[in-house]
Amino acid sequence: MHQIAYKEGYKYQIVEPYSIQINIKPNANIGTSSDFISLSKEGLLTLKTGYAWDGPSGLEIDTLNFMRSSLVHDALYQLMREGKLDKNTYRQPADQLLCSMGREDGVSALRAYWVYYAIRLLGDKGASPRGARTVIHAP
Repeated sequence: MHQIAYKEGYKYQIVEPYSIQINIKPNANIGTSSDFISLSKEGLLTLKTGYAWDGPSGLEIDTLNFMRSSLVHDALYQLMREGKLDKNTYRQPADQLLCSMGREDGVSALRAYWVYYAIRLLGDKGASPRGARTVIHAP
């Protein structure tokens, strides 16, 4: 019998590549084994067509003005979960970037503050290998 392998929890998928220059600059170019994410040592984050993420997480609601920042934040947290970005060095800058990008896109200051506070308090698991999604096999 043939099986499929998949992961739950993703709601969105980009349909064209997205690149952004960010202030997170690792010592060397990095990427994921799936090749969906790359981050250059100059801070160019590139997400390839098909990259999937879950939108704003936790108590946060999915609104258009928080989608772009949640995409970038989820990609950075994935690099941390995979051990490609040091969580102790880059988690706080990634969290700050989530909120500053949200503000650029029209998120209110109060909401951005709430999200930053919540992600700092509760987001450690999402940046740790123990936060990786389980692979499910079916049937």
